[in-house]
Amino acid sequence: RLIGWDEILEGGLAKGAAVSSWRGYEGGIAAARAGHDVVMCPEQYVYLDHRQDGGADEPVPIGYVRTLEDVYRFEPVPSALTSQEARHVLGTQANVWTEVMEDHARVDYQAFPRLAAFAEVAWSALPTPGERDFADFERRMTAHYARLDALGVAYRPPTGPRPWQRRPGVLGRPLEGPPPNK
Repeated sequence: RLIGWDEILEGGLAKGAAVSSWRGYEGGIAAARAGHDVVMCPEQYVYLDHRQDGGADEPVPIGYVRTLEDVYRFEPVPSALTSQEARHVLGTQANVWTEVMEDHARVDYQAFPRLAAFAEVAWSALPTPGERDFADFERRMTAHYARLDALGVAYRPPTGPRPWQRRPGVLGRPLEGPPPNK
C-alpha cells in the first residue's frame, strides 16, 4: 500500500493511498476529508530531533522547541474532523531524524523522555489536550526515569542536560518563535 508524506496531496492522490501528515494537521485533515487514511506525525509536536528547550545548553539546537509538555498535549485526531472523517486516522508516529546525532546516546537524549509522553498519547484514551494533567504525568515519570537509568538510556533529565550532554558553542539550525500550527 502506498503511503507518502503529505506532499503527495499536491500531485493528486492515487486511490487507496495513505498520507503521513508531517507539515502540520492541514494535510491530514485534507486527506481524511477526501476519504484517504492518515498517519498523523506533525513536525510541530512529534519531531523528536527538535530541541527540548530554548536554552544555550541544548546540544546542537535543531528546529523549534518541543518540550515534554508539548508532546504530552499533542492530539493525534484533529478536532476539525467529523467522527466519520476521524475514522481515517490510522494512528500516529513520532519521528527522529539522526543526521546530526553522533551516537546512540544522543538519540536517547533527543527521544527520551518525550517518547514516553508520545506513547501515552498514542496508546491511551486521554482527555482533550487542555484537560490533561501534566503534573500527574511528571509525577509518574519519576518511576520511569529509574527504569531508563537501569537500562542505560541517556535521556534528557527534567532539569536540563547533564554537563557531558551539552555542546556549548556548537551551531545548529534553531528556528525561533512558536512553530506554525497548520
